Amino acid sequence: MRHYTGIDRLINSFDQALRSLVPGATAAHRSNPAEQTDAPLTVSDARHVAGLMRVNHSGEVCAQALYHGQALTAKLPNVRREMEQAAIEEQDHLAWCEDRLKELDSIPSLLNPIWYGLSFGMGAIAGIAGDKYSLGFVAETERQVSAHLIDHLNQLPVYDERSKRILEQMNEDELHHRDTALHAGGVDLPFPVKITMTAISKLMTKTSYYV
Repeated sequence: MRHYTGIDRLINSFDQALRSLVPGATAAHRSNPAEQTDAPLTVSDARHVAGLMRVNHSGEVCAQALYHGQALTAKLPNVRREMEQAAIEEQDHLAWCEDRLKELDSIPSLLNPIWYGLSFGMGAIAGIAGDKYSLGFVAETERQVSAHLIDHLNQLPVYDERSKRILEQMNEDELHHRDTALHAGGVDLPFPVKITMTAISKLMTKTSYYV
């Protein structure tokens, strides 16, 4: 088995960033759960759904960055592998959200490079703090993402089955990642860290909906 140096991992991180940020560069490993045909959306509904899916796409960009940053600094090999595997599974979400945005004649957020950089830094710091905190960071992130997804599911037009199927599968996966992180030894994060994560999440949500 090849031993990867720090330089190798940095190069890999740069490649991962490009794949997360460049439209069309990430391919899903699983089939898109939105297979059925919807009734056409009204102009206002399509605009609203596009905003929601843009937020969810940015959330997946953040998730990719968090996992990439944590994998770079994780101390235990098994934790690093878990982070890398979770990032691969999150690629499906990234691709599905991008597909839906294309169907709605919209594009991902122009602010995604900023969100990626912030999230990568937070993930790397969590990894440096220790694997139990890194796993706890994953659990808290996935809990917050799940809350956003449930809120968005409640906002979808009742006849938008395509978006609904995507968000439902994403939420199922996020809860699985949360439980996996907790079972692997993740600890509850300090309250100030949770507040900071929530504040950044709200900023991303409000801006990515429009830009």
